Amino acid sequence: MKKAHHKARASSPISPESAKRLSYFHERTGEIVQTIRQLVEVESPSDDKSAVDNLGSLLAGRFEKCGGHAKFHRAQGFGDHLQVDFAGKRGGKPVLLLGHLDTVYPLGTLATMPCRIADGRLWGPGALDMKSGIGLMLHAIEGLLTQHGDDLPRPLTILLVSDEEVGSDSSRRITENLARNSSAVLVLEPSYGLRGAVKTARKGVGEYTLKVTGTAAHSGLDFEKGESAILELAKQITAISKLVDIKRGLTLNVGLIRGGTRTNVIPAEATAALDVRIARKGDAAGIDRTLRSLKPFNRKCKLQITGCINRPPMERTRGVGTLYQTATEIARQLGWKLEEAAVGGGSDGNFTAALGIPTLDGLGGVGEGAHAIHESIVISELPRRAALLATLIEKV
Repeated sequence: MKKAHHKARASSPISPESAKRLSYFHERTGEIVQTIRQLVEVESPSDDKSAVDNLGSLLAGRFEKCGGHAKFHRAQGFGDHLQVDFAGKRGGKPVLLLGHLDTVYPLGTLATMPCRIADGRLWGPGALDMKSGIGLMLHAIEGLLTQHGDDLPRPLTILLVSDEEVGSDSSRRITENLARNSSAVLVLEPSYGLRGAVKTARKGVGEYTLKVTGTAAHSGLDFEKGESAILELAKQITAISKLVDIKRGLTLNVGLIRGGTRTNVIPAEATAALDVRIARKGDAAGIDRTLRSLKPFNRKCKLQITGCINRPPMERTRGVGTLYQTATEIARQLGWKLEEAAVGGGSDGNFTAALGIPTLDGLGGVGEGAHAIHESIVISELPRRAALLATLIEKV
Protein backbone atom coordinates (compact mmCIF):
# COMPACT_ATOMS: atom_id res chain seq x y z
CA MET A 1 0.00 0.00 0.00
CA LYS A 2 2.74 2.43 0.93
CA LYS A 3 4.66 1.80 -2.29
CA ALA A 4 1.56 2.35 -4.41
CA HIS A 5 0.73 5.51 -2.47
CA HIS A 6 4.22 6.90 -2.98
CA LYS A 7 4.09 6.18 -6.68
CA ALA A 8 0.78 7.98 -6.96
CA ARG A 9 2.13 11.04 -5.18
CA ALA A 10 5.35 11.09 -7.19
CA SER A 11 3.40 10.98 -10.48
CA SER A 12 0.82 13.61 -9.52
CA PRO A 13 0.49 16.25 -12.23
CA ILE A 14 2.03 19.65 -11.62
CA SER A 15 -0.64 22.31 -11.16
CA PRO A 16 -0.72 25.09 -13.79
CA GLU A 17 0.25 27.73 -11.20
CA SER A 18 3.15 25.62 -9.95
CA ALA A 19 4.28 24.87 -13.50
CA LYS A 20 4.36 28.59 -14.27
CA ARG A 21 6.40 29.34 -11.16
CA LEU A 22 8.79 26.45 -11.79
CA SER A 23 9.25 27.58 -15.39
CA TYR A 24 10.10 31.10 -14.18
CA PHE A 25 12.94 29.81 -12.02
CA HIS A 26 14.16 27.32 -14.63
CA GLU A 27 14.54 30.21 -17.08
CA ARG A 28 16.63 32.04 -14.48
CA THR A 29 18.87 29.18 -13.39
CA GLY A 30 21.88 30.94 -14.85
CA GLU A 31 21.12 34.10 -12.88
CA ILE A 32 20.73 32.14 -9.63
CA VAL A 33 24.05 30.39 -10.24
CA GLN A 34 25.74 33.70 -10.99
CA THR A 35 24.43 35.19 -7.73
CA ILE A 36 25.66 32.23 -5.70
CA ARG A 37 29.03 32.36 -7.42
CA GLN A 38 29.35 36.05 -6.60
CA LEU A 39 28.61 35.32 -2.93
CA VAL A 40 31.11 32.43 -2.80
CA GLU A 41 33.80 34.65 -4.26
CA VAL A 42 33.31 37.16 -1.46
CA GLU A 43 35.07 35.21 1.28
CA SER A 44 33.59 35.64 4.75
CA PRO A 45 35.31 33.66 7.53
CA SER A 46 33.74 34.05 10.97
CA ASP A 47 36.89 35.55 12.48
CA ASP A 48 37.38 38.29 9.88
CA LYS A 49 34.98 41.13 10.64
CA SER A 50 35.85 43.28 7.63
CA ALA A 51 35.38 40.36 5.24
CA VAL A 52 31.99 39.43 6.69
CA ASP A 53 30.90 43.09 6.72
CA ASN A 54 31.87 43.35 3.06
CA LEU A 55 29.49 40.51 2.21
CA GLY A 56 26.79 42.02 4.43
CA SER A 57 27.01 45.36 2.64
CA LEU A 58 26.78 43.68 -0.77
CA LEU A 59 23.66 41.78 0.28
CA ALA A 60 22.05 44.80 1.92
CA GLY A 61 22.25 46.54 -1.45
CA ARG A 62 20.75 43.57 -3.28
CA PHE A 63 17.83 43.24 -0.86
CA GLU A 64 17.17 47.00 -0.88
CA LYS A 65 16.85 46.88 -4.67
CA CYS A 66 14.01 44.42 -4.04
CA GLY A 67 12.29 46.97 -1.80
CA GLY A 68 13.53 45.76 1.57
CA HIS A 69 14.67 47.97 4.42
CA ALA A 70 18.12 46.85 5.58
CA LYS A 71 19.73 47.54 8.94
CA PHE A 72 22.74 46.17 10.77
CA HIS A 73 23.06 44.97 14.34
CA ARG A 74 26.56 45.76 15.56
CA ALA A 75 28.48 42.80 16.98
CA GLN A 76 31.57 43.08 19.14
CA GLY A 77 34.41 41.09 17.60
CA PHE A 78 32.29 39.71 14.75
CA GLY A 79 30.75 40.97 11.56
CA ASP A 80 27.53 42.92 11.84
CA HIS A 81 24.28 40.95 11.62
CA LEU A 82 22.07 41.92 8.68
CA GLN A 83 18.30 42.31 9.08
CA VAL A 84 16.04 43.13 6.13
CA ASP A 85 12.33 43.89 6.50
CA PHE A 86 9.65 43.81 3.80
CA ALA A 87 6.24 45.32 4.64
CA GLY A 88 4.08 43.17 2.37
CA LYS A 89 0.59 43.81 1.01
CA ARG A 90 -1.31 42.28 3.91
CA GLY A 91 -0.88 42.68 7.64
CA GLY A 92 -0.04 40.16 10.27
CA LYS A 93 3.17 38.67 11.56
CA PRO A 94 6.06 38.25 9.13
CA VAL A 95 7.69 34.98 8.21
CA LEU A 96 11.37 34.95 9.21
CA LEU A 97 14.00 33.73 6.74
CA LEU A 98 17.07 32.74 8.75
CA GLY A 99 20.65 32.21 7.64
CA HIS A 100 24.26 33.20 8.19
CA LEU A 101 26.95 35.18 6.39
CA ASP A 102 30.00 33.46 7.86
CA THR A 103 31.86 30.39 6.65
CA VAL A 104 34.45 28.08 8.22
CA TYR A 105 37.11 28.76 5.58
CA PRO A 106 40.04 31.13 6.29
CA LEU A 107 40.64 34.13 4.05
CA GLY A 108 42.57 33.09 0.95
CA THR A 109 40.94 29.65 0.57
CA LEU A 110 39.79 30.57 -2.95
CA ALA A 111 43.41 30.45 -4.08
CA THR A 112 43.52 26.68 -3.53
CA MET A 113 39.79 25.92 -3.72
CA PRO A 114 38.48 28.17 -6.50
CA CYS A 115 34.82 28.60 -7.27
CA ARG A 116 34.04 26.69 -10.46
CA ILE A 117 31.25 25.05 -12.43
CA ALA A 118 31.76 21.45 -13.51
CA ASP A 119 29.79 18.19 -13.72
CA GLY A 120 26.48 19.94 -13.17
CA ARG A 121 27.61 21.51 -9.92
CA LEU A 122 28.91 24.76 -8.53
CA TRP A 123 31.97 24.12 -6.35
CA GLY A 124 33.60 26.39 -3.81
CA PRO A 125 34.05 27.30 -0.14
CA GLY A 126 30.66 28.04 1.41
CA ALA A 127 28.70 27.18 -1.74
CA LEU A 128 26.55 24.69 0.15
CA ASP A 129 26.84 26.09 3.68
CA MET A 130 25.21 28.42 3.05
CA LYS A 131 25.63 30.90 0.25
CA SER A 132 23.31 28.92 -1.98
CA GLY A 133 20.62 29.45 0.66
CA ILE A 134 21.17 33.21 0.57
CA GLY A 135 21.02 33.18 -3.21
CA LEU A 136 17.72 31.30 -3.07
CA MET A 137 16.32 33.95 -0.70
CA LEU A 138 17.17 36.71 -3.16
CA HIS A 139 15.72 35.01 -6.20
CA ALA A 140 12.59 33.73 -4.43
CA ILE A 141 11.84 37.32 -3.40
CA GLU A 142 12.49 38.61 -6.92
CA GLY A 143 10.14 35.95 -8.26
CA LEU A 144 7.37 36.94 -5.85
CA LEU A 145 7.79 40.61 -6.76
CA THR A 146 7.53 39.75 -10.46
CA GLN A 147 4.23 38.00 -9.78
CA HIS A 148 2.72 40.34 -7.17
CA GLY A 149 4.05 43.73 -8.23
CA ASP A 150 5.99 46.18 -6.10
CA ASP A 151 5.19 44.55 -2.75
CA LEU A 152 5.49 41.03 -1.41
CA PRO A 153 2.20 39.25 -0.66
CA ARG A 154 2.93 39.24 3.10
CA PRO A 155 5.39 40.74 5.62
CA LEU A 156 8.83 39.17 5.55
CA THR A 157 11.95 39.50 7.69
CA ILE A 158 15.40 38.23 6.78
CA LEU A 159 18.16 37.74 9.34
CA LEU A 160 21.68 36.82 8.24
CA VAL A 161 23.99 36.51 11.24
CA SER A 162 27.77 36.65 11.23
CA ASP A 163 28.68 34.10 13.91
CA GLU A 164 26.62 30.94 13.34
CA GLU A 165 29.65 28.81 12.61
CA VAL A 166 31.23 29.75 15.95
CA GLY A 167 28.24 29.38 18.28
CA SER A 168 25.93 32.38 17.60
CA ASP A 169 26.75 33.98 20.96
CA SER A 170 26.36 37.56 19.73
CA SER A 171 23.33 36.90 17.51
CA ARG A 172 21.18 34.53 19.56
CA ARG A 173 19.20 37.27 21.33
CA ILE A 174 18.42 38.97 18.00
CA THR A 175 17.33 35.68 16.43
CA GLU A 176 15.04 34.83 19.33
CA ASN A 177 13.49 38.30 19.49
CA LEU A 178 12.65 38.30 15.80
CA ALA A 179 11.31 34.74 15.97
CA ARG A 180 8.91 35.62 18.79
CA ASN A 181 7.27 38.16 16.49
CA SER A 182 7.10 35.82 13.47
CA SER A 183 4.45 33.39 12.30
CA ALA A 184 7.06 30.83 11.21
CA VAL A 185 10.78 30.47 10.62
CA LEU A 186 12.25 29.12 7.39
CA VAL A 187 15.94 28.24 7.74
CA LEU A 188 17.98 28.32 4.53
CA GLU A 189 20.72 25.99 5.77
CA PRO A 190 21.63 23.21 3.30
CA SER A 191 19.21 20.35 2.76
CA TYR A 192 20.11 16.86 3.95
CA GLY A 193 21.76 14.61 1.41
CA LEU A 194 21.47 14.54 -2.34
CA ARG A 195 17.75 13.76 -2.05
CA GLY A 196 17.27 17.26 -0.65
CA ALA A 197 15.41 16.38 2.55
CA VAL A 198 14.38 19.20 4.84
CA LYS A 199 15.35 19.01 8.51
CA THR A 200 12.56 18.64 11.04
CA ALA A 201 14.76 17.78 14.02
CA ARG A 202 18.28 18.69 15.08
CA LYS A 203 20.29 17.78 18.13
CA GLY A 204 21.15 20.31 20.78
CA VAL A 205 24.82 21.11 21.27
CA GLY A 206 26.95 21.63 24.35
CA GLU A 207 30.62 22.37 24.91
CA TYR A 208 32.39 21.52 28.16
CA THR A 209 35.98 21.62 29.39
CA LEU A 210 37.24 19.22 32.04
CA LYS A 211 40.40 20.34 33.83
CA VAL A 212 42.38 18.03 36.09
CA THR A 213 44.97 19.32 38.54
CA GLY A 214 47.50 16.91 40.00
CA THR A 215 51.02 17.26 41.40
CA ALA A 216 54.19 17.63 39.36
CA ALA A 217 57.30 15.59 40.18
CA HIS A 218 60.43 14.25 38.49
CA SER A 219 59.44 10.97 36.90
CA GLY A 220 62.78 9.39 37.75
CA LEU A 221 63.83 10.89 41.08
CA ASP A 222 60.46 11.48 42.79
CA PHE A 223 57.95 9.30 40.96
CA GLU A 224 56.02 8.47 44.15
CA LYS A 225 55.53 12.17 44.97
CA GLY A 226 53.71 12.91 41.72
CA GLU A 227 49.98 12.70 41.01
CA SER A 228 49.44 12.42 37.26
CA ALA A 229 46.73 14.69 35.88
CA ILE A 230 46.92 12.86 32.56
CA LEU A 231 46.30 9.47 34.18
CA GLU A 232 43.31 10.89 36.05
CA LEU A 233 42.01 12.49 32.85
CA ALA A 234 42.29 9.19 31.01
CA LYS A 235 40.13 7.50 33.61
CA GLN A 236 37.59 10.35 33.43
CA ILE A 237 37.41 10.04 29.64
CA THR A 238 36.63 6.34 29.97
CA ALA A 239 33.87 7.16 32.48
CA ILE A 240 32.46 9.89 30.22
CA SER A 241 32.31 7.49 27.27
CA LYS A 242 29.95 5.28 29.28
CA LEU A 243 27.40 8.12 29.43
CA VAL A 244 26.65 7.78 25.72
CA ASP A 245 23.08 6.62 25.05
CA ILE A 246 22.56 6.19 21.33
CA LYS A 247 18.88 5.26 21.67
CA ARG A 248 18.16 8.56 23.44
CA GLY A 249 20.27 10.49 20.96
CA LEU A 250 22.74 11.44 23.71
CA THR A 251 26.40 11.48 22.65
CA LEU A 252 29.59 12.81 24.22
CA ASN A 253 32.84 13.17 22.33
CA VAL A 254 36.20 14.12 23.83
CA GLY A 255 37.63 15.85 20.79
CA LEU A 256 40.67 17.58 22.20
CA ILE A 257 43.06 16.83 25.08
CA ARG A 258 46.05 18.73 26.40
CA GLY A 259 48.43 18.06 29.24
CA GLY A 260 51.95 17.71 30.50
CA THR A 261 55.17 19.59 29.86
CA ARG A 262 57.92 17.00 29.31
CA THR A 263 58.17 13.22 29.25
CA ASN A 264 60.28 13.19 32.43
CA VAL A 265 57.78 15.29 34.42
CA ILE A 266 54.68 13.79 36.00
CA PRO A 267 51.99 16.14 34.66
CA ALA A 268 50.32 18.53 37.07
CA GLU A 269 47.60 19.65 34.63
CA ALA A 270 45.52 18.13 31.85
CA THR A 271 42.34 19.24 30.10
CA ALA A 272 39.77 17.71 27.78
CA ALA A 273 37.27 19.50 25.54
CA LEU A 274 33.91 17.73 25.20
CA ASP A 275 31.23 17.97 22.55
CA VAL A 276 27.79 16.99 23.90
CA ARG A 277 24.73 16.34 21.71
CA ILE A 278 21.17 15.83 22.93
CA ALA A 279 18.03 14.98 20.99
CA ARG A 280 15.63 15.91 23.80
CA LYS A 281 15.42 19.22 25.61
CA GLY A 282 14.73 17.38 28.86
CA ASP A 283 18.15 15.71 28.76
CA ALA A 284 20.05 19.01 29.01
CA ALA A 285 19.79 19.44 32.78
CA GLY A 286 20.52 15.76 33.44
CA ILE A 287 23.75 15.54 31.46
CA ASP A 288 24.89 18.89 32.83
CA ARG A 289 24.31 17.68 36.38
CA THR A 290 26.10 14.38 35.69
CA LEU A 291 29.19 16.08 34.27
CA ARG A 292 29.40 18.53 37.14
CA SER A 293 29.15 15.71 39.66
CA LEU A 294 32.16 13.77 38.35
CA LYS A 295 34.49 12.72 41.16
CA PRO A 296 38.24 12.10 40.88
CA PHE A 297 39.44 8.50 40.91
CA ASN A 298 42.62 9.76 42.57
CA ARG A 299 41.52 11.83 45.55
CA LYS A 300 44.77 13.76 45.41
CA CYS A 301 43.70 15.20 42.04
CA LYS A 302 41.10 17.94 41.60
CA LEU A 303 38.48 18.29 38.86
CA GLN A 304 36.98 21.45 37.39
CA ILE A 305 34.18 21.33 34.80
CA THR A 306 33.05 24.40 32.85
CA GLY A 307 30.67 24.89 29.93
CA CYS A 308 26.99 24.32 29.15
CA ILE A 309 24.44 23.22 26.58
CA ASN A 310 24.54 26.34 24.42
CA ARG A 311 22.16 25.31 21.64
CA PRO A 312 18.89 23.55 22.56
CA PRO A 313 17.63 20.72 20.37
CA MET A 314 15.15 21.32 17.58
CA GLU A 315 12.46 18.77 18.31
CA ARG A 316 9.78 17.70 15.85
CA THR A 317 6.86 19.46 17.51
CA ARG A 318 3.33 19.71 16.15
CA GLY A 319 4.17 23.13 14.70
CA VAL A 320 7.23 21.77 12.93
CA GLY A 321 5.22 18.83 11.61
CA THR A 322 2.46 21.08 10.29
CA LEU A 323 4.98 23.29 8.53
CA TYR A 324 6.60 20.22 6.97
CA GLN A 325 3.22 18.99 5.73
CA THR A 326 2.64 22.37 4.07
CA ALA A 327 6.03 22.08 2.38
CA THR A 328 5.36 18.51 1.20
CA GLU A 329 2.09 19.58 -0.39
CA ILE A 330 3.81 22.45 -2.20
CA ALA A 331 6.55 20.09 -3.38
CA ARG A 332 3.93 17.58 -4.57
CA GLN A 333 2.33 20.30 -6.68
CA LEU A 334 5.77 21.08 -8.06
CA GLY A 335 6.23 17.43 -9.01
CA TRP A 336 8.37 15.80 -6.35
CA LYS A 337 8.21 14.12 -2.95
CA LEU A 338 9.92 16.17 -0.26
CA GLU A 339 11.49 14.04 2.46
CA GLU A 340 12.43 14.95 6.03
CA ALA A 341 15.42 14.11 8.20
CA ALA A 342 16.60 14.34 11.79
CA VAL A 343 20.27 15.32 12.00
CA GLY A 344 22.98 15.59 14.63
CA GLY A 345 24.24 19.07 13.76
CA GLY A 346 22.72 22.26 15.14
CA SER A 347 21.73 25.56 13.53
CA ASP A 348 20.10 28.81 14.59
CA GLY A 349 16.79 27.09 13.87
CA ASN A 350 17.35 25.25 17.15
CA PHE A 351 16.84 28.53 19.01
CA THR A 352 13.59 29.40 17.24
CA ALA A 353 12.11 25.90 17.48
CA ALA A 354 12.89 25.79 21.21
CA LEU A 355 10.70 28.89 21.63
CA GLY A 356 7.76 27.00 20.14
CA ILE A 357 7.82 28.90 16.84
CA PRO A 358 7.07 26.61 13.85
CA THR A 359 10.46 26.12 12.20
CA LEU A 360 11.52 24.27 9.07
CA ASP A 361 15.22 23.84 8.37
CA GLY A 362 17.27 22.62 5.41
CA LEU A 363 15.48 24.67 2.75
CA GLY A 364 18.74 25.74 1.10
CA GLY A 365 20.87 24.16 -1.60
CA VAL A 366 21.18 20.47 -2.38
CA GLY A 367 24.71 19.12 -2.46
CA GLU A 368 27.49 17.64 -0.37
CA GLY A 369 30.86 18.35 1.19
CA ALA A 370 29.95 21.10 3.65
CA HIS A 371 33.13 22.38 5.35
CA ALA A 372 35.24 20.18 3.06
CA ILE A 373 37.32 20.54 -0.08
CA HIS A 374 34.59 18.95 -2.23
CA GLU A 375 31.82 21.34 -1.08
CA SER A 376 29.37 21.77 -3.94
CA ILE A 377 25.74 22.25 -4.91
CA VAL A 378 23.67 20.54 -7.61
CA ILE A 379 22.66 23.24 -10.09
CA SER A 380 19.61 21.41 -11.46
CA GLU A 381 17.99 21.44 -8.01
CA LEU A 382 18.01 25.24 -7.69
CA PRO A 383 14.79 26.07 -9.61
CA ARG A 384 12.50 23.85 -7.56
CA ARG A 385 14.14 24.91 -4.26
CA ALA A 386 13.48 28.53 -5.21
CA ALA A 387 9.89 27.70 -6.21
CA LEU A 388 9.34 25.84 -2.92
CA LEU A 389 10.65 28.76 -0.89
CA ALA A 390 8.63 31.36 -2.77
CA THR A 391 5.41 29.40 -2.25
CA LEU A 392 6.15 28.77 1.42
CA ILE A 393 6.57 32.51 1.95
CA GLU A 394 3.09 33.01 0.50
CA LYS A 395 1.37 30.25 2.45
CA VAL A 396 2.79 30.00 5.98
